[in-house]
Amino acid sequence: MQIPTQIQEVKEKATCLFTKEAIEANLDKIAKEISEKLGESNPVVLCVLIGGLIPAGNLLPRLDFPLELDYIHATRYANEKLGNTEINWVAKPRVSLKNRNVLIIEDILDGGLTLAAIVEYCRQQGASAVYTAVLLDKQKVTRVPGGIQSADFTAITMDNGFVFGYGMDYDGYLRNAPGIYVVSPEHE
Repeated sequence: MQIPTQIQEVKEKATCLFTKEAIEANLDKIAKEISEKLGESNPVVLCVLIGGLIPAGNLLPRLDFPLELDYIHATRYANEKLGNTEINWVAKPRVSLKNRNVLIIEDILDGGLTLAAIVEYCRQQGASAVYTAVLLDKQKVTRVPGGIQSADFTAITMDNGFVFGYGMDYDGYLRNAPGIYVVSPEHE
């Protein structure tokens, strides 16, 4: 099967905002912050699939303390650029969250609704405390009412724009791009 022409065009016309090296330097920074806050607490780390896979995979080796890892898959996008407010729960963690500190690793904070739903789920499961870590925080977007306004740990911030790479996708593609890229205006 051929790569869709639109995906090739999006990739070719995109602009690199953050290189892999810049991202990794920022992951080093938040790994230190996370270690100071959670290093002695035996936390459960939840990777939010699918986008959180690459950020979590690059952040976890930087966390030099015992932790349990699991995943959660909740989405409101389903490979669409514009999401709705209904959360689709694809998979929930198998590890008990009761009386545990939980760190949620997500790729991007934009509207904040999905992340808020995941935080609330963890609280309902009896987590002692819930922390959020995001690779990228879009700071000049309107947060959805009831959504997370800011993460506890943020690697990179930007104003706004449609981005892909390092876990974030464009129509289900380009998550594996080795940096963070903003698409050209005609592809937003």
